[in-house]
Amino acid sequence: MTTAAIACTNDDAAPPAPSSSATSPTPSAAPPTTSPRPTAPPSTALPAPHPVSLQALTTKKYNGGDLRLGNVLARNPAYTRYHVTYRSGTLTISGIMNVPSTPGPHPALVLNHGYIDPDVYTNGRGLMREQDYLASRGYVVLHTDYRNHAESSKDPSSEVNLRLGYTEDVVNAVLALRTSQYVDPSRIALLGRSMGGGITYNVLVTKPGLVKAAVVFAPVSSDAVDNFNRWTRPDRPVATQILRKYGEPATNASFWKNLSAVNFFGRVTEPVLIHHGESDSTCPIAWSRETLAALKAAGKDATLFTYPGEEHAFGPAWPTSMARTVSFLRQHGV
Repeated sequence: MTTAAIACTNDDAAPPAPSSSATSPTPSAAPPTTSPRPTAPPSTALPAPHPVSLQALTTKKYNGGDLRLGNVLARNPAYTRYHVTYRSGTLTISGIMNVPSTPGPHPALVLNHGYIDPDVYTNGRGLMREQDYLASRGYVVLHTDYRNHAESSKDPSSEVNLRLGYTEDVVNAVLALRTSQYVDPSRIALLGRSMGGGITYNVLVTKPGLVKAAVVFAPVSSDAVDNFNRWTRPDRPVATQILRKYGEPATNASFWKNLSAVNFFGRVTEPVLIHHGESDSTCPIAWSRETLAALKAAGKDATLFTYPGEEHAFGPAWPTSMARTVSFLRQHGV
């Protein structure tokens, strides 16, 4: 797993000090040879956020739509699986969508997969068990491929921009789902795994109210520095580019702070359910405990289930975790 630094932002610079107004010229018998320049009014606007930041994502205009169902990839008595595309800014993002056979409109989930090398990733890969389980229980499932994956458009700056574009792609996936005839637009939730859990946190803090609830499995840290140090720093070519552009966390702390969803949990409006195995050697369970504590400190509705002996991928406890997930979603109207 490489970089999971999915939320990146810069400091909010202090607003510029108001400029003082010039006083009117003193009358005199001889008029001035040149007219006085008009004085600019005091500046009250805040500076624009750094373009690679969670703050920038909060002010961004999203255009998710143009959801197109393509080829039927599979069909069974419970649901039909389609290849899909949708719009995300100037890009086209591919994915799969499972549509239940029962009459709709249905509740729906956007599934955010964990890190898979884009060079080997194929359409709809990752979260296959979850895709089937949820669609078989009446949920429309949109699994997004993210930019640079499968048939999605390319974004050459994605890595140096700490993959914040993935967060954009998920916001736009929700907006695209709202246009589907198969979906109840008021009953949409997010489910993310590993890196996708971090993307889910980013969406919650940048677009409060976009969905009704969120579930994460074995998520990365909600602090971007943890993720950078664990996965990106060892990848020297990428890390060198990032550090040259933005600086070390120790010397440009404000930039890295503003990349981290944990610093914006006060914005979250949705209930959050976290599943984490106690033997996870990829994403330490301490990260989820710290995230839970931060959400609780911000007064948010958050629950953490821990699973003794479970590793990153989940094994014997997976059915229990999914039953809890569906119970949680239904409890919150999804």
